[in-house]
Amino acid sequence: MGMQSNNGISATGGSNVVGNAVASGRNAQAEVRDSGLTQSDGGRQRSPQEIGELLSRLIDELGRSEHPERADLIEAAEDAREELASEAPRKGKLKVFARALVGAVPGFTALASLAVAIEEAIRGL
Repeated sequence: MGMQSNNGISATGGSNVVGNAVASGRNAQAEVRDSGLTQSDGGRQRSPQEIGELLSRLIDELGRSEHPERADLIEAAEDAREELASEAPRKGKLKVFARALVGAVPGFTALASLAVAIEEAIRGL
């Protein structure tokens, strides 16, 4: 796979999201190259599997963090991952989780950038 530029957005723990690029912020543009998965919306949409991978990274980061609610957040993220893996994921449930997650992690940089990426990806489902 070729190198992917992610326009200065950094996520600790090796921000290598397979087949897609991470962009956060109001006008950030995610650039996707060599992915072979060009969707009509510019490749912004992630598959449930890719969102599941983001959630797995989030769970790892939570486990390493000092977040006071990390145990609850890990449990919620695991539930969301199971929901994504089901036949018909309930998007409303996932969106509520993603919003709560973004609200729960300001000040934890690595967690916050992942939370934003997850929320954007879930919105795009």
